[in-house]
Amino acid sequence: MHYKHIKISLSVPIFIKAAARFLVFSTIPAIAGGQDPSNPSATVQHIDAIFSPLVTPRSPGVAVLVLKDGKRLFERGYGLRNPHSAAKIDPRTNFRLASCSKQFTAMAAVLLVHDGKLRYDQKLADIFPDFPAYGRAISIRNLLNHTGGLQDYEALMEQPENKRKWTDDRQIQDAEVLALLEQTDHGMFSPGTQWYYSNSGYVVLGLVVAKVSGRPFPEFLRERIFAPLNMHNTVAYVKGQNEITNRAYGHTKEGHTWKQTDQSSTSATLGDGGIYSSLEDLAKWDEALRSNRLLSKEEMQPALTPVTLTTTSVNGDTQPRWPANSDRPEGTPVSYGFGWFLDPYRGHPRMWHYGETIGFHSYIVRFGARKPAAASAVNDRLAGVTIIVLCNRTDISPESLALQIADLLLQTIFEN
Repeated sequence: MHYKHIKISLSVPIFIKAAARFLVFSTIPAIAGGQDPSNPSATVQHIDAIFSPLVTPRSPGVAVLVLKDGKRLFERGYGLRNPHSAAKIDPRTNFRLASCSKQFTAMAAVLLVHDGKLRYDQKLADIFPDFPAYGRAISIRNLLNHTGGLQDYEALMEQPENKRKWTDDRQIQDAEVLALLEQTDHGMFSPGTQWYYSNSGYVVLGLVVAKVSGRPFPEFLRERIFAPLNMHNTVAYVKGQNEITNRAYGHTKEGHTWKQTDQSSTSATLGDGGIYSSLEDLAKWDEALRSNRLLSKEEMQPALTPVTLTTTSVNGDTQPRWPANSDRPEGTPVSYGFGWFLDPYRGHPRMWHYGETIGFHSYIVRFGARKPAAASAVNDRLAGVTIIVLCNRTDISPESLALQIADLLLQTIFEN
């Protein structure tokens, strides 16, 4: 069964267990990025040792970027954009970000709040008057933090009356997602009372941005985010309307061969996972977040504030919890803002997201500084570190690999 991108983030232990099943591959020379390969530091050598065994000379692969306060500590590509060509993965290779696209959709919405054209408490039915009555209770904030309760559009696609409407060649479009939701008469729960990771909510957010701004969603992203940050090769891809330069194609391993699995019936939607980008452009995005170039620190604060529920859970608090149908243990706490998970790692503050779609896996994590009482030169080594791992194959867990880098950096003194 084809799937769009992950509705929940898999646990690290599951990823590590999966990684342990990898075969030992022969290595290929890495493509040097921010380091001189003729005189690599110990840190670079250790990071390279994590990734180089995962590729063969003719396999799809992975791109890896590690930044510290905006400075490149490591930037390399492994493998090929497409095993049917000789084009190697490098820092300019564009991968489908899948759910890592949500951070850009959220930023677009926050920019419209900045413009005074949108409010966090504005209701879905105010923007789309034809939406069913239950949309009068769903706010923009609910959509941003996954507490809106919209039904899963991929589940709606599987209903008998819809099952044959969409294929890999006839892909569902954003407007069709909205139409499916408008045919429902209720949500999954009362808005704000539960947390459920919602691709439907982010598709709708992309449509909200287009409706409120009067610009197609890809154009708004280009004009307000990508162009100002010189992310010239990053696009919300629409077949026939724009192109992806240096494109990586998604693949799945079947036996001892690679099958191109680049598109599915849900690969055309935008707000939930339709953006392609590269290490080169994502470094610019990271710098913009670090320097508050697009929005002030105060304006970004709502996006980086974990959601709380409006009702008390069975645990006696307002902390969101992973639902029963997730790959995390039911009841495990969730910390989510707008387009970012916000839970710490080994006591270190972080904002992160994982993306999974047919043929691609992605992971972006940004570590913040620990509180002064807990910080020291030794135990705050992850402060200001960003790790990005992009894969055009589905047998690699970018999350577990990125956290291996984080663990390595916790043990290693940063070298100039």
